[in-house]
Amino acid sequence: MNPPTLLTALLLAACTAALAPAHAQSPSAPAAPAGTSAARAAPAATGEHWEFGAVLDLGYTSRALALGSRDKGLQLGHSDLNAGGPLGRHLRAQLSAALATHDGELERSLEEAWIETRALPAGLQLRAGRFASQVGRLNAQHLHADDYTERPLLYRALLGGHWTDDGVRLNWTAPTPFFLMVGAEALRGRRLVHEAVGSSGRVGATTLVAKLGADAGRSHSWQLGLSHLNNRREAVVEEEHAEEEDHAHHEHEAHGARFSGRRTLMVDATWKWAPGGNNRAQQLRVSVEAARVTGLNRHATSNDRHLAKALSVVWRLHPSWEVGARLDELRVRIPHEDHFDDGNLRETALMLAWKPSHMQSVRLQWSAQRSATGFEDTSRRTLQLQYVVAFGAHGAHTY
Repeated sequence: MNPPTLLTALLLAACTAALAPAHAQSPSAPAAPAGTSAARAAPAATGEHWEFGAVLDLGYTSRALALGSRDKGLQLGHSDLNAGGPLGRHLRAQLSAALATHDGELERSLEEAWIETRALPAGLQLRAGRFASQVGRLNAQHLHADDYTERPLLYRALLGGHWTDDGVRLNWTAPTPFFLMVGAEALRGRRLVHEAVGSSGRVGATTLVAKLGADAGRSHSWQLGLSHLNNRREAVVEEEHAEEEDHAHHEHEAHGARFSGRRTLMVDATWKWAPGGNNRAQQLRVSVEAARVTGLNRHATSNDRHLAKALSVVWRLHPSWEVGARLDELRVRIPHEDHFDDGNLRETALMLAWKPSHMQSVRLQWSAQRSATGFEDTSRRTLQLQYVVAFGAHGAHTY
């Protein structure tokens, strides 16, 4: 990224911070137990006044990864400007504009623009507009809130990294002592599959999601998730040349999933342990996710499917220090007009993060890809350095 582009991004973040009142999330506030409603993804605005904020993500990458979202060299990662607040007693709204660099160019997009009910009875909540789908464990949260500089291969390959779309969502939270939420979404699907065969109407994708979680004593908490995505948009299949594969990662995030299909089933499980319940001092987080995609296109058989899984372990050994390791595996059937080729990719990531405050984090990550079939360059290793700083108000993290 050239200096004028970087300066522009910094000025935008600084201007937003200057406009923001001091309503940032308190750094001393403890995380909510898994069994409470606060364990769900929380919007930036939960008070009675409109709040403004910004997040700046700067990074350096020694070498771009296959299906990665970060270019080689210095670049602006997933940064955003956000505003949110109430619309009377019954509604609230959220706006978020995202900034990032790809191929040396600054890309801007409207990431979120939604309204949501605040007071529906019986634990119901309705949202309409553009928002991140709640499928999986990570998709509902912004990229800069992740534990690693890159998302698992599962998200990068099957959901375009961070799937936001236009539509409506209805969630129901059960009145139980443990956390139980069931939700459904109807979305256009055009931001998941950019170019589709034929027309699928206004509703191109629907999702069903269930999340179950609870605390186990003072030190333990857990959450299970099950997601089903029905995608009515069949991706256009075009013959690709091998030399173009290295550039595919620049397009997948802006134009949807790299590999898609009619039906996607995702399962996730997370366990957290904090001695004595003090998760700000020490915490162990273990999560596992898996996904299966079937109905790839009209030429696919029942044996043609995409499979992905990820295992992550993060240990907060000090209030300001975290270390983590993640193992990813992706097995896909790469469509080429009326036939398929095998695609396999494994990735290992090791990270060390220093968080001097709740608003800042510095992360060093080493990643290696191997066992690559159908992806150019079978051995990729990269070192990434990331700095994230938040200004003003920002949303709570998901469980």
